[in-house]
Amino acid sequence: MNLEQIYRSGFVAVMGKPNVGKSTLINALLGQKIAAVTPRPQTTRKRQMGILTLASMMQVIFVDTPGVHQPRNKLGSLMNEEAAQALRECDLILFVADVTQPPTEDDLLLVGLLREAKTRRTIILALNKIDLLEPDLLPTRQDEFASQIPNAIVIPISASAGTNLDVLLHTIQERLPAGDPFFPEDQLTDLYERDLAADLIREAALNLLRDEVPHGIAVRIDQYQERNEHGAYIEATLFLERESHKAIVIGKDGQMLKKIGTLARQAIEEMSGRKVYLQLKVKIRKNWRDDEKVLRQFRY
Repeated sequence: MNLEQIYRSGFVAVMGKPNVGKSTLINALLGQKIAAVTPRPQTTRKRQMGILTLASMMQVIFVDTPGVHQPRNKLGSLMNEEAAQALRECDLILFVADVTQPPTEDDLLLVGLLREAKTRRTIILALNKIDLLEPDLLPTRQDEFASQIPNAIVIPISASAGTNLDVLLHTIQERLPAGDPFFPEDQLTDLYERDLAADLIREAALNLLRDEVPHGIAVRIDQYQERNEHGAYIEATLFLERESHKAIVIGKDGQMLKKIGTLARQAIEEMSGRKVYLQLKVKIRKNWRDDEKVLRQFRY
């Protein structure tokens, strides 16, 4: 029986340091945006599943994990734990690396995590962003990363340009276990719309605000009400750690908060396929990233 006649399904942990393009890659493979993407590191704070179903062939559940990094607070530690748990529960490991630079300290942190786990799972090393690299540098970069994970299958890709994503998918298919699908064919993620909306609001804020503000932002959905043919009504609160950040997020005459709301509303409407009315407010919750009680309230 050839490969195409065996239906395969399984979980693929998508791992890597912050800002290597994990969420961009999952969105590209699914052909639809389900994960927030910004130029800022640590955009992804929780595990999220992206479910790709090819009816006659396979179902791949990509588990988008927070970027592995040296933690500076309890939130950072929880994010690393999320990634480590995905590693323990997956069928395959997809290690995404930024090929435009040699292995960094955070890359090596993840390599160490893999070694400590002594995993026997297949590791696919996706060297991302080859569209931004001089072609003659690619062999050197491949050697630098492959030497850290000598048993990995190395595939150079570009998530944003779509380069070699077909090769990546075929490689995943070859190594998934045989089995029935875990989720309905039309399901794309394990998150509810209100969770996706919170991520898209934070994505808008990350894309518009200055460097010193974004990591101190959390978003809580206070109301998410369906209004039949009138779409959805959403109220959300942006929590900040410092009083000095409040004026930056709100902006002169409320213009920055309005820009965040407009950008977020457009993204939520695109995600949900219906009109959305979005109301945002801002509150201060000092040092929330080191407060375990608050982290639980924010569902971290």
